[in-house]
Amino acid sequence: MQPIPLQAQTAPPIAVRRKAVGVAWCAIIIATVFAGRHANATDTTTPQVRITTDRGAFVIELDRERAPLTVENFLAYVRAGHYSNTLFHRVIANFVIQGGGVKPDYTAKPANKPIANESGNGLRNLRGTVGLARAMAPHTGDAQFYVNIVDNAELDPLANRWGYAVFGRVVEGMEVVDRISNVPTGTNAALSQDAPLVPVIIEKAELVEPVAASPTSN
Repeated sequence: MQPIPLQAQTAPPIAVRRKAVGVAWCAIIIATVFAGRHANATDTTTPQVRITTDRGAFVIELDRERAPLTVENFLAYVRAGHYSNTLFHRVIANFVIQGGGVKPDYTAKPANKPIANESGNGLRNLRGTVGLARAMAPHTGDAQFYVNIVDNAELDPLANRWGYAVFGRVVEGMEVVDRISNVPTGTNAALSQDAPLVPVIIEKAELVEPVAASPTSN
């Protein structure tokens, strides 16, 4: 589970996994199928998900139009209750907080097949945006996600390099994200580094249902 450095400085949002999995076209097909099945769950191109942690809650607005595969992948995990009782297992001040795939005993939570990398969608890794963590191979993202604490242009794609796919942004509770990003961290026997000394637990992730407009009187 040793993070692999991108360069000499901070390692990118590397997904904790038992084995890195290469891209498979079936992953694209699967993602497309469940995108169609669940598109009406929240009838909007910008569904919202509330992440509740033991340090507070924040709300992510998803960009279904620009990151359709990644959004439907994330929503599938939300609907399945996958994120309940997982950790923000990797916290780096002035970089990212990363979670959604590690259980409190620091073992990896089983995930579905990885999906195709949508980092070329035009969404940038700016402060408050949410992206899909992955291994070094580009098409290996599954359940783990991260929130950018600062602008992280080094995670964006280049002409000769895949980036990390942004699929949403925090629209409420960024102060909670900042609070988590500043917890003390250190070496962990399972994760090696950047692990909160006191675990940060994701209690649940749930869709925020749109509020119906109040009827207007004539």
